[in-house]
Amino acid sequence: MAKYLVIVESPTKVKTIKKFLGSNYQVMASGGHVRDLPKSQLGFDPENDYEPKYITIRGKGETLAALRKEVKKADKVYLATDPDREGEAISWHLAEALKLDPSKMYRITFNEITKTAVKEALKHPRAIDMDMVDAQQTRRILDRMVGYRISPLLWTKIKRGLSAGRVQSVALRIIGDREDEINAFVPEEYWTLDAQLGIEGEKKSITAHFWGADKKMALSSEEEVEKICQEVREAPWKVEEVKKSERTRNAPLPFTTSTLQQEASKALNFSTQKTMRIAQQLYEGIDLPGSGTVGLITYLRTDSTRISEEARNAAHAYISQNYGEAYAAENVKKGSSSQKIQDAHEAIRPSDIGRTPSLLKDALERDQFRLYQLIWKRFTASLMQPARFETTSVMIRSGGYRFNVSASRLLFDGFLSVYSEADEQREKKGNVLTGRLDESSVLTLEDLDRQQHFTQPPAHYTEASLVHTLEELGIGRPSTYAPIITTLLARRYVLKEQKNLYMTELGEAVNGMLKKSFPGIMDVTFTANLESLLDSVGEGKLGWKEIVRNFYPDLDEAVNAAQRDLEKVTIADEVTDVLCDECGRNMVVKYGPHGKFLACPGFPECRCTKPYLEKAGVKCPLCGGEVVIRRTKKGRRFYGCENSTCDFMSWQKPSQVRCPDCGSYMIEKGTKLQCSNSSCQKVISK
Repeated sequence: MAKYLVIVESPTKVKTIKKFLGSNYQVMASGGHVRDLPKSQLGFDPENDYEPKYITIRGKGETLAALRKEVKKADKVYLATDPDREGEAISWHLAEALKLDPSKMYRITFNEITKTAVKEALKHPRAIDMDMVDAQQTRRILDRMVGYRISPLLWTKIKRGLSAGRVQSVALRIIGDREDEINAFVPEEYWTLDAQLGIEGEKKSITAHFWGADKKMALSSEEEVEKICQEVREAPWKVEEVKKSERTRNAPLPFTTSTLQQEASKALNFSTQKTMRIAQQLYEGIDLPGSGTVGLITYLRTDSTRISEEARNAAHAYISQNYGEAYAAENVKKGSSSQKIQDAHEAIRPSDIGRTPSLLKDALERDQFRLYQLIWKRFTASLMQPARFETTSVMIRSGGYRFNVSASRLLFDGFLSVYSEADEQREKKGNVLTGRLDESSVLTLEDLDRQQHFTQPPAHYTEASLVHTLEELGIGRPSTYAPIITTLLARRYVLKEQKNLYMTELGEAVNGMLKKSFPGIMDVTFTANLESLLDSVGEGKLGWKEIVRNFYPDLDEAVNAAQRDLEKVTIADEVTDVLCDECGRNMVVKYGPHGKFLACPGFPECRCTKPYLEKAGVKCPLCGGEVVIRRTKKGRRFYGCENSTCDFMSWQKPSQVRCPDCGSYMIEKGTKLQCSNSSCQKVISK
């Protein structure tokens, strides 16, 4: 009997796939990559046309020895690594390391780990796609170029142990640019005016929102609002126009890697790393009572919203049977076609829609269940009919002004019977028009509600919004979003507080240096264009060495220029007037994971350290003491008083200037000063 060897990446997959195949199939795992560029050197030779040098990864010798033993026994070897660039590269490295005979080596891929998918893949083997291998290899070499050439500069300039990355550093810049926007933001005042109106013959009143005069108006001052209030108090209220219409809300598209990470963050409070880890478990297989190990979802790294015909038909039948024919969509909305989308495989969906979350609840851990339920509901909803609403818009006139009343009523819930997004705008519940309201209705003014507001600065990035921005700008790809954020947090360039990402002092230093010395690499457009070129390599339209030949000389020149500039700068520890408690020497400023701190220059004989309190140059508005720059436990900067008995604290730098309106202290906002009192927020020039 012929012997066949199937090599996968993960040991978990071995158990899942083994039960689908006969006794003449042996399934083994490589445990991911078996070869890589050496850690101790650049890994490619610029003098030899950038030819890469690969070595066996430490600890993989035993794995390769076991695989070689089975290869000798096998008539055919099937390389079944993941269906993406990384998986294609792993297959190629396996073929090279195991010296596989091309005549008995076959590459197979499957988008889901089910019996049907695996059997079908074995019927359609192919050769290794060297274009995809080259695309992965190019990324790896470019990342190595940036990391290994620039990181030593960071060690020289700031501190050892730091790193730069081709995509990671651009993501850091994006976060830094948002912080600059927030710090420079100056709020603008605006007002809203609502009228509480009674309807003759009706028990419930309605709330009408100020719209404008002949055209829509913005209210910017209290005086303007007061003038309108005086006029409408004395004028009659009359319904001018009633419009009724029907609108639909379309079902969402099924999940891609990016949208899954975003929604899991918002709905489940999962980090991107946690989402990918749990999704990997669901993909590789979960032990189900009576069924053994079963892969529950399709491949988790994808930027496509495509769904196979087989899955579409199964979902249509399920929805028709369980929700009714009226709920099953006939024509499904397709995602916008973008050059960034590779469409290599399907959207993320359940491998079998019949495995409902309720059926699997006892077999799954809590977080596995929650993520699977999110994926199942989103996929099911994506193939259902839109929700339909009846909307009513009423225009009411009083004096020379118009007020608007809007209300909506759900006519058909459609996909909303299964799923609604975490941050979805809910239907406004302020007005429910249950009674008659038309041009003949008699209205009476019951109350006017006027409120002052201020425009808000852009929100700090969260993991979800950063992933959305990276995808929108074309930076990184589905497999890289989670590692990018994980690295930024691990290096302490950014910190996370209540979902928000904040730049640390260390991150600011790294970002500032990279922007100054390597503007090209830190340029968002350049990085996005480079991603497109790498995609072209994967499509066979461009040779990989062509990219490397154009990239490395410019990088090398920039690194050499930065090295020359840095050599002229003497980076010495900043000596302070603070004395060491143990030996009496003047303490110096050092950088640590959380920013600056004071250390004794006598280290290692003297190990005394103290917090570094950098003076902000202003007096405390509460007690008159010195305001110093402090750090939260996670490294976020704030301003506080040096006196331990004073509880002054501000996220923005305070000013000595007092607000001319309310007397509160003012804070610096770029070239402006803003009142710290949230109910005043007056803005003046510095």
